Amino acid sequence: MAASGVEAAESPQTETSRWKKKKKPVLRTVSQICPPPRRPLAIADLRPGMENERLGLIRDSMLQNPLILKAELGKPRERSSTLPGINFNYGLYVQEIDGGVPEAIGHWNVLKQQPTSPQAMTRDFIAMNRGAIKAGLVTAKEHFLYRQLNDIRRSDQDERRFKKDLSYVPPDITYGNQARPSTPFFDLMQHKYQQLWIEEQKAAQKAFKKEKKNKITLGRFYETRTCQLRKYKPTVKLDPLWHMPHFQKVSRHLDTFPSEKARQRAYKAHYEEFSVRQGTLRRGNYTHL
Repeated sequence: MAASGVEAAESPQTETSRWKKKKKPVLRTVSQICPPPRRPLAIADLRPGMENERLGLIRDSMLQNPLILKAELGKPRERSSTLPGINFNYGLYVQEIDGGVPEAIGHWNVLKQQPTSPQAMTRDFIAMNRGAIKAGLVTAKEHFLYRQLNDIRRSDQDERRFKKDLSYVPPDITYGNQARPSTPFFDLMQHKYQQLWIEEQKAAQKAFKKEKKNKITLGRFYETRTCQLRKYKPTVKLDPLWHMPHFQKVSRHLDTFPSEKARQRAYKAHYEEFSVRQGTLRRGNYTHL
């Protein structure tokens, strides 16, 4: 009985606790979600063992230079520039002059058309001149009198300067750019474009061979006398140079060639051009044949 009395005493509390309103979750503000930016590092923030600890004279400008400032281990990188606080608004502030969004939604501002002043229609000189010529009038005075009697005015519909003839537009026309055709993935997977390219190359080679086969080949080309004279190098008779008898057995004191083979090759090239050069030793400019 006692247990049942206790249960009866606790049951109303449990029932009331069920009907109690649950507390709403506390909404965090923007400043809590996105805290303000960290201010630059100052001398007072330096501690022993930090990366930016220095000996000697230290200035705040040294801690605001991104080229000198070092990143601390396990901490985000310090920025050398300060940003304004939370209450700062970026951008240009424009005062509400036209009522803002409520006024724009409430009514539509339509410009009223200004009344046009009546204008006199211009005279149609082309029609009047044509009528005067048909009537047989030639002189200027006769034309003037004809215009006074037959005053023809141009209608408003004849003002072609301000109107454009609207071209015929079909009713099922679609404005804008056409959509790009779908990519043929099936052809890409089968390497169809590669096969087409190979077939085009084979067809081009086949046509080139056929054209080369049908091409008329000329006979043997014989060189003319002019071509032979251009390639001909006349032989030069090498006369020995005169030497004094007591200098014939004296060896040379200066040798500018690296080897004997290079020396013979240079003399051979010189002897080949001996007949077409000017000068006593044949080392001057080329002669014109």
